[in-house]
Amino acid sequence: MTPWSRHRLRTGDDFRAVTRRGVRSARSHVVVHLALLPEGPEAPRVGFVVSKKIGNAVVRNRVTRRMREIIRPLLAQLPPTAAVVVRALPGIDALAFDQLEADLAGALDSATRKLSRRSAGEAAL
Repeated sequence: MTPWSRHRLRTGDDFRAVTRRGVRSARSHVVVHLALLPEGPEAPRVGFVVSKKIGNAVVRNRVTRRMREIIRPLLAQLPPTAAVVVRALPGIDALAFDQLEADLAGALDSATRKLSRRSAGEAAL
C-alpha cells in the first residue's frame, strides 16, 4: 500500500457524493469540488477527473500526475474528513506547471472558504 493510496477517492459513489453535496470552485483550467464526508477513513481524500477531451492517454496521465504532485502538500490544510474532486478542463495540458499550481491552489483555497462559510451558516441554524 503506497502512502498516497489512503488519500484516494475510489468509488463512483464517493465521486458523486462530493460533486453533489460539496462546494464548487473553478479557475480557467480546473474545477474543484470539496465536501466533508463523515464515512470513510480519517484522512483527506482526492480524486481526479481527466476526460478524453484533454488528450490521449499519455497526456491524461501526465496531467493527473502533475495535479497529484500539486495537491499532495495541500492535503495537510484540509480537515480529516474532506473529500476533493479535481476536474481538468481542456487546455490544461498546455499550461505551465507554476500556472497550474496557482490555479489549483487558488480553486482549492476558494472552495475551502466556501465550505467553512456553509458550515458556519448550518451551525447557526
